Amino acid sequence: MSEVIYDPTPEQFGVFWKYVDDPDVTDIDFNGRALWITNLHTGRHKVDEKITDDFLIAFAHNIGNCVNKPFNNANKILEADTKELRISIIHDSAATTGISVCIRKSPPVIRNTISGMIKDKYCPTDILMLLINCVTAGMNFVIGGEPGSGKTEFVKFLMQFIPLEKRVITIEDSLEIHYSEINPEADAVELRVGEDFSYTDAIKACLRQNPMWLLLSEARSVEVTSLIEQWSTGVNGITTIHLDDLRKLPDRIENMMNDVNDASRLENRIYRYVNVGVLIRREKEADGGIRRYIDQMCFYVREEHKNRVYMLVEDGEIISRKIPADIAKRLKLAGIDEFFWCDLDPFGLMDPRNLAKEVHVYGYNFSWKTHLSLIVCSLLGMGAIGVVFHLNAVYFAVTVIAVVVMLPIFVLTMYKRMYEQKRFGD
Repeated sequence: MSEVIYDPTPEQFGVFWKYVDDPDVTDIDFNGRALWITNLHTGRHKVDEKITDDFLIAFAHNIGNCVNKPFNNANKILEADTKELRISIIHDSAATTGISVCIRKSPPVIRNTISGMIKDKYCPTDILMLLINCVTAGMNFVIGGEPGSGKTEFVKFLMQFIPLEKRVITIEDSLEIHYSEINPEADAVELRVGEDFSYTDAIKACLRQNPMWLLLSEARSVEVTSLIEQWSTGVNGITTIHLDDLRKLPDRIENMMNDVNDASRLENRIYRYVNVGVLIRREKEADGGIRRYIDQMCFYVREEHKNRVYMLVEDGEIISRKIPADIAKRLKLAGIDEFFWCDLDPFGLMDPRNLAKEVHVYGYNFSWKTHLSLIVCSLLGMGAIGVVFHLNAVYFAVTVIAVVVMLPIFVLTMYKRMYEQKRFGD
């Protein structure tokens, strides 16, 4: 398991730092000869940077010193984490092309927003509303896709619709979900697995922790058996998996399970306890930009003693609106009668919790106390103006209401500008 560095500095990261500090950069990879950068908008490209052997050796030893790990011929792999970075370095005695460095960024922000997803045609609006409703109804999700497609970012988007009072336990080897930081008021426990605490150990440990939701960063191996066992007890969950077609998911999970003696029973459990499948695709556009979108969406159900996949989205387009009876029942039990509609302003900014979530998208914290203080100060200021200028009571009341309604928009705009200034200021 990689160790944690709590305070990375520009001095430690040298030439890498400007890419670490760029919010649009997700990956920084040096292959021993050239530096490659992955950007959210422009994709992966090589950059012209002079990186010397002396710098690489100093960088590796700096990281090694921070986590108290050697890096030499006998210890060829060095791994470390910060709160937002995952660092992997391979020694040149193993990497014949030279020291290899990979830095993966995962900041505690939600990059996907409702307005942005609709604008960028991430998925049909009706499907976006249906997926939000499925979270509200407590369904189990498996998010598939190739590496780098944006699976974790979509998980972070979905998890904000989990009610704060429902205990969420996250299980990860590298800290990428950041549930507690993104939802500071939520009841959450974050577990980190390693050599002496496996995914299976973590999932089983959750049994006595009263979870209502279990977020597994990625299903890779036999731990998927324990995950489905948890889901069978009524715990809700979300996980990701490497996949290129949702119809292959049951076979993919069966291949990872450690019990191959009763394939039929295993298959039935998958269809019974995995409810929603989403496949995220990443494509490079003609102008060089990167587009991420929901390529497939489906429901898995076991009905009339048969296992069925109901495909609703294929190639990014809605091909069916048929909701299986069991899924429809669960939605209705959650008080959802219009399956393809929900309030697309769950971030109603008058609610301080929702305003805090939107502000957090730009990397800042905003508490309900600050929100209340701003409202009180605004009302006091308006009251003083009303007294000084002897404003008509009706006009004064209308003005006060307008100020209170517009205040959250003003606050959000302010933080957005601060984010943009920080991004481009230097």
